Amino acid sequence: MIKKLALIVALACPGVAVAHSQVALDSDVFVEKLVKDATGRTKLVLEQPKAVVPGDKLVFVLNYQNKSQGPATNFIVTNPLPAAVVFQGSVDSAALVSVDGGRNWGPLAALKVRDRSGALRPANPTDVTHVRWAFAKPIPAGSAGKLMFRGIVR
Repeated sequence: MIKKLALIVALACPGVAVAHSQVALDSDVFVEKLVKDATGRTKLVLEQPKAVVPGDKLVFVLNYQNKSQGPATNFIVTNPLPAAVVFQGSVDSAALVSVDGGRNWGPLAALKVRDRSGALRPANPTDVTHVRWAFAKPIPAGSAGKLMFRGIVR
């Protein structure tokens, strides 16, 4: 029970992002559930997790808003991936990942890691340690948006 509670706390607080001080950030995590509606149709819904178990599909949402009077430039959001979660992708193609604790960044397909023998191999989703978005354009004053990525509980 304590392990399950610790996992829920870790998922709810994924180490929200390193970002510009003029941009406010908050995060949330949801678990995907299949439920039947009143007509008996099965639909996919996102719920706040009360408990998670291995195999649960999660959606992490990072909300941002430029609270300043001017544009926010060079905005970067870096989010560590909870150790209990395997990265499953981002809806935003601009998301980059790290497989070495945030030292190097790129699309997952471009990254390599060393296996136990020391040989390089292509990185896979289980290797991801961080997700990052670097905004190419300034965020106008007052503007807001969402960044999302998916994961599966190990």
